[in-house]
Amino acid sequence: MLESLSDRFRKVLKDVRGHGTLSESNVQDALKEVRLALLEADVNYRVVKDFVSRLKEKAMGREVLESLTPGQQFTKIVHDELSELLGGEDSALELKGSPSVVMLVGLQGSGKTTTAAKLALQLKKKGRNPYIVPADLQRPAAVMQLQKLASEIKVDCFGSENYTSPPDICAEALRVAGLKGYDTLIVDTAGRLHIDTPLMEELKTLKSILNPVEILFVADSMTGQDAVNTARGFDETLDVTGVILTKFDGDARGGAALSMRMVTGKPIKFIGTGEKVDAIEVFHPTRVAGRILDMGDILTLVEKAQTTLDEKETIELQKKLKKDAFTLDDFLGHLKQIKKMGSLENILSMIPGFGAMKKTKEINVDEREITRIEAIISSMTKKERHDPSILNSSRRQRIARGSGTKVQDVNKFIKQYGEMKKLMKKMKKAGPRAFLGKLQNFQNLPH
Repeated sequence: MLESLSDRFRKVLKDVRGHGTLSESNVQDALKEVRLALLEADVNYRVVKDFVSRLKEKAMGREVLESLTPGQQFTKIVHDELSELLGGEDSALELKGSPSVVMLVGLQGSGKTTTAAKLALQLKKKGRNPYIVPADLQRPAAVMQLQKLASEIKVDCFGSENYTSPPDICAEALRVAGLKGYDTLIVDTAGRLHIDTPLMEELKTLKSILNPVEILFVADSMTGQDAVNTARGFDETLDVTGVILTKFDGDARGGAALSMRMVTGKPIKFIGTGEKVDAIEVFHPTRVAGRILDMGDILTLVEKAQTTLDEKETIELQKKLKKDAFTLDDFLGHLKQIKKMGSLENILSMIPGFGAMKKTKEINVDEREITRIEAIISSMTKKERHDPSILNSSRRQRIARGSGTKVQDVNKFIKQYGEMKKLMKKMKKAGPRAFLGKLQNFQNLPH
């Protein structure tokens, strides 16, 4: 997401940094490009007007125009203003009382049900004891879907099959949670294709029963300004406390993310970054601003690595590296861990300058490569994985047939594996940084 906007901002900042000095004229030209970039990204026009006005005021300051590094100063101002536009400070969940009730609201198809499971899993990882409540009786199979997701993440889910109304479900779930000691209730509510009176009346009733500490509006990022307008409608009735943007990994222009805070006054608390139950991130305005400006997001990348990498396996890997005993079996295991972190492009997008490298085709990201490499390694015998030097011509032909690839692909991978093994041998410290170095070498894998 935000790729086209990032491209435009990157061009603007490159042009500004190309000037030895800044004048009112070239600042005005840059601001004009910024305005067009935001409008094309479907950002609310009032938000664009205010943003450019603030940018102009700061960029025209004497300390910028007379600075020895005006381009860097301008970049910092754009980053700071983008961070502020996105909400400024991080906004965490306010979980008070026991149980703390989190109520998810939004239109049908926005991703509330999946988000309920994602949120439950994240809270579970943080040591809480969540209880999922399926209160959406409007959409066929919504209850079954949530129960299935809850089973996958091993979180208890209220059995609502014997109830005919959401108020009854919520009242009983609240009672059960108190008896069984659940500290967090995550309630999935019904949606509609559009806001209507019956929906709002039902949600107001549920709010009075549950007394939630958080009412989170779940919005589909792909719907742009429509999501912002709908959020405002829900807020007027329910006084929502925050927003969750789903499908943030899609190809939407980004207008919803950039407009939501300023138009509604409500913070974005989470973003959905994929379909898997662990594909949800805390929304960090400053980090997202960095991604837009192609400054990367190393902090989020490190956090992802820390939560995904198995500590025991990492220590074992370090021992093998020191002994030069890193095999293709080990490599396959780490490929699988990379997949758990999310899409390869999403991971690499957190590296500073990735956008520029991708644009100039210095790096080529093909998600199919990991699958192809897995197939190549899986088509080898245990002996071949342990010692690739025995791979003669006939063995390589057999591996190519077994993996559905070409012999040239097998040859290129084995060559790259050898080079990567030399690189990894030099890595002295285990953890995310070592992992990052390995990731950056995927650009040269066979395709």
